[in-house]
Amino acid sequence: MHSWKTELPLNIKKSRYLYTQTQLIMKAIFIVYNQAHTEKVEYMLDRLEIRGYTQWNEVYGRGSVNGDPHMGTHTWPESNNATLTVVEDDRVDSVLENVKKLDAINEEVGVKAFVWDIGQWV
Repeated sequence: MHSWKTELPLNIKKSRYLYTQTQLIMKAIFIVYNQAHTEKVEYMLDRLEIRGYTQWNEVYGRGSVNGDPHMGTHTWPESNNATLTVVEDDRVDSVLENVKKLDAINEEVGVKAFVWDIGQWV
């Protein structure tokens, strides 16, 4: 019987993520931004040498403090995008600092970042 289990190599070269999982403290950073900032967010991640991320297009919502809703409708035509990246704990501050700088360029358009702890990964 053929199984995915037999396909796995027995001698896996261990990356730092695989064999030091219990030693690394990882954080997820969820960045939500007006779609106009997409290239800027991608550029920021490239400059910070953060290769891995997942991106969602046309994310709808409104901020909790101010700003117009971004709903992709006739009344509220703008929409957001969102990017999720998982990085080592010591890289979070530089990402947040850059998000803050990006938001300061045009606060009305808006960029927000949220950080979560990552307990386990494979």
